[in-house]
Amino acid sequence: MAEVETDDTSWIFELETALVEECDFGRLRNICKGRPVPDHLRAEVWQICLGVQGKDVLSSFDGLYDMEEQPQLREDCSSVVDKLGNEEEDKVSIVSDLESIVTFYCKSKGQKYSSDNGWLDILQPLLAVKMSRSELYNCFYTLINKYIPRELNKNGKAFHLFRLLLQYHDPELSSYLDTRRITPDTYLRPWFSSLFARTCDLRVCLTMWDVLLQHADTFLVFFLALVLLVNAKDTILEMKDQSKQAVIENIISFPQALNAEDIEDFCSLAEHFCAKTPQSFKKDYHTVLFGGNALGKAAEADTCGTELCLFVSVEELLQTNQHTLALTEDSVRFFVVDCRPAEQYNSGHLSTAFHLDANLMLQNPDEFNTAVQALLGTQRTAIATGSAAGGQHLCFMGSGREEEDQYVLMVVAHMLQRNHSFISLASDGFIALHRLLQDDLQGSLADHAAKSCIVCNPDSVNSTSDAENGEDFSPIKSLSTELFGKLSIAVKSKSAEVKEKLSSYIKNDQQGAESMYYYYVATGEDGSIDSSGDEHKEIVSLETWLKKPDVVYSCACKELKSNNYTYPSTLLLTTTHLYILRDIPQKKGMAFIQARRALGSIVKITSKKKRPELITFRYGTHEDDGFHITDIDMFIIPTASEATKRIKQQIIKVLDALQS
Repeated sequence: MAEVETDDTSWIFELETALVEECDFGRLRNICKGRPVPDHLRAEVWQICLGVQGKDVLSSFDGLYDMEEQPQLREDCSSVVDKLGNEEEDKVSIVSDLESIVTFYCKSKGQKYSSDNGWLDILQPLLAVKMSRSELYNCFYTLINKYIPRELNKNGKAFHLFRLLLQYHDPELSSYLDTRRITPDTYLRPWFSSLFARTCDLRVCLTMWDVLLQHADTFLVFFLALVLLVNAKDTILEMKDQSKQAVIENIISFPQALNAEDIEDFCSLAEHFCAKTPQSFKKDYHTVLFGGNALGKAAEADTCGTELCLFVSVEELLQTNQHTLALTEDSVRFFVVDCRPAEQYNSGHLSTAFHLDANLMLQNPDEFNTAVQALLGTQRTAIATGSAAGGQHLCFMGSGREEEDQYVLMVVAHMLQRNHSFISLASDGFIALHRLLQDDLQGSLADHAAKSCIVCNPDSVNSTSDAENGEDFSPIKSLSTELFGKLSIAVKSKSAEVKEKLSSYIKNDQQGAESMYYYYVATGEDGSIDSSGDEHKEIVSLETWLKKPDVVYSCACKELKSNNYTYPSTLLLTTTHLYILRDIPQKKGMAFIQARRALGSIVKITSKKKRPELITFRYGTHEDDGFHITDIDMFIIPTASEATKRIKQQIIKVLDALQS
């Protein structure tokens, strides 16, 4: 917030002097201190903040208005100018300026104009600042490239990041919106594409941009949006009886309630949330969201957009916990939870880490629940006593290897389901930590034993990794979106009831042609992830996939489609999913991933009395009036009895883990 001074206007004179002396951004920011600037100085201040003073890029425009979308652009420019209320003799000139700026931008960036991309919304506040056409273009170009996230489409990375930030600070609100299927793109796109210009009063927008440009933090817009949602949480929850679209429209309108006098406090709250958030996400997402076309597309192969929760680099984890004296009240302090198996933990760990064996979640749910309560109690005690291990922010650490870290993800999902805020994962787990501390392992890790450490000695008895050749991916992040789907799960059935209903799973019913057995399904936004579309099919090596450490069972089968065609396939059962791998006749040993089904999405399994090898899986969600079927798979399985038995056993384990 702005500092209190005896003369509230003395800084303005200092700013005027600095501008005459052609000051740099650092000096300007020290003078303004995040305050709104006077109208007559705004044009100069913004150009310094954006680093575009003295440039004239628009002079290279060829003056050709020949884009396919030119008529639409010209019409939209005229509509904007009509709303501005300028004198008639000025309108033609302003329309021409707007059309020239957008046309040149499209041609220089190789982009297409559309009426809803927010560009004309951004130009309106710039017009109000009274700049020359060249200055207008420079500011417009830099605002879009520095502050507008790339690819604001339905599945854009920016929207996934915002969901992670909302989940980090308010998992209850995040879960509620997930349950209503109100995804961030539905309300954020008008805000992000125009930097709030589309939904804010002009005076509010100018003041907000004053502060935003002085901070020069491209991610501050995410926290401005976060403040709007978190502050309106009660309002959103009270709209439970309204339609989904009505809720979305209400959320979009939230910025309209802001006054120019509110903006300094509004931005201070956003800074507070930013300070209370691990900063690793900025490094992970900056290139993807703001890195320009070439860099951004190269980063598409990265795992940004698939994480279960925020990831924290081990560098940030160590730096934060090693400098506790320098931390402010708003700073992030971590309580590290080491979720590796006991034998790995005992062979080296952070001295401040609390041990919670993730395997307990499936092996001994009661003991796991006791351990979680002990964890939370220890955390409270550590915070109260000012211990170096104390922190509000729970950071879970796995080994960095797929076979153990699946269970770490299950633990994280368990915590998120119970609306615990400040939940994160250590990127690449203990392997990354070990690599960072390799020059002083004995001094940095407690109880480090090189002979049994899985990093120092991969062949040790504690190391069960069976690394695959030829695959390049980040194991934790690539699994996270497939683990449970959406985490807004309402547990409505008890484990005992589930087990009772499953006790005779897949037995033929003597009373009818088809037998049906039901069990409770965890209801998420999407019951399953089906990649049956040809353009999305992934080709994999059967041999490689059959050797994956998380594979519980596999069998040959034939997938039966509604047209009675059959396709030789392999059913692959992992700890959390059922995969359908369809053989590729032209490529022996290779297969399409025809579908990946979360075990919790199977609501019915049936077998034919006269043909027991014909098995049908039905997928869906649990509704108040019963099961809602969303998809069906049919297979001819020679080993049907064994296959369904193994699938049943794994489903019980997953349900027990979810309901514990």
